[in-house]
Amino acid sequence: MTMSRSKRVRTLAAGKFKAECLAILDEVEAQGGSVVITKRGRPVARVVPLSRPGGSLRGSLIHEEDLIAPVDVAWDAHS
Repeated sequence: MTMSRSKRVRTLAAGKFKAECLAILDEVEAQGGSVVITKRGRPVARVVPLSRPGGSLRGSLIHEEDLIAPVDVAWDAHS
């Protein structure tokens, strides 16, 4: 197995990644860190966990009472 650990970064050959993809994705999600995927010894991709929003999305959307009502701004579609 061609894997090395350094600061929670693993290097993994593409073939090995292909064989163990789902388990590696679960591990990255659960433990953090990253995995660098290599082909013939050259790094070609990095798998990293997605950052999750720190809190609720409540209040982050604009609420309009009537989304299909005409707007009161004149505009010209031909300009």
